[in-house]
Amino acid sequence: MATTTPVTRNSFSIPSLISIVAAIGAFMTGSAILTMVLAVVAILFGILGVIISLSPVKRGGVASTFGILAGGAGIIAAIVRAIMWMAG
Repeated sequence: MATTTPVTRNSFSIPSLISIVAAIGAFMTGSAILTMVLAVVAILFGILGVIISLSPVKRGGVASTFGILAGGAGIIAAIVRAIMWMAG
């Protein structure tokens, strides 16, 4: 008697997707404070996404890593915007 194993699809984790959206949003804002907030959100959800992606059922490790790196770049961009705002 043959038994079948249910097919499960690998899916991206929600934190990895939030990380990407927050990282992209960090570069689309005009405010240094909002850029900083979105960058921190991208980093935190990116870390969570990397942890979740260790499961064989979930994907999103590369997307989460990209979110972490883009969040770091967003923090640098927020600092530059704040300096430019203070100087100008």
